[in-house]
Amino acid sequence: MRSSRWPVALPAVDGRQYVYRVYAPEEALHADLFWEAWHCHDESVLPHARDVFDTAVIRRVD
Repeated sequence: MRSSRWPVALPAVDGRQYVYRVYAPEEALHADLFWEAWHCHDESVLPHARDVFDTAVIRRVD
């Protein structure tokens, strides 16, 4: 199973977008990638990210 980099952009309540790099298999579900990034953001001191899956931008980088 090969691991890929997945940048996951989450919009926050301050109007900014915060991008997190998630490492996961190529066949990872976007929902799992979203929650991994969201929990990482939620534990930080940054403004609260919106927890709406449809607002996240998820890409795979080879």
